[in-house]
Amino acid sequence: MKEIKRKCQGCLKIQERSLMIKITKLNDGKLKINPLSNELGRSIYVCKNEDCIKALIKKKKLKTALKYSNMDEIVKIEEELKKMLSI
Repeated sequence: MKEIKRKCQGCLKIQERSLMIKITKLNDGKLKINPLSNELGRSIYVCKNEDCIKALIKKKKLKTALKYSNMDEIVKIEEELKKMLSI
């Protein structure tokens, strides 16, 4: 079976979806880190490495790529990402 590929919003490289973290803006307006891909909504992917997550945060990709403006929710997701990789 052919693996689905997605582009990392940190480094812009295309990789297999299973090697990445999915962040989804759900239809109810909440953000969720969703590695199992079972929730629907507007999503972005980021590699599971420190450099990509730092680039995602620095470039404010959560706000722009997800078209999301709730900064409290964005900061909460950024903190969760940092904890996942112990940054």
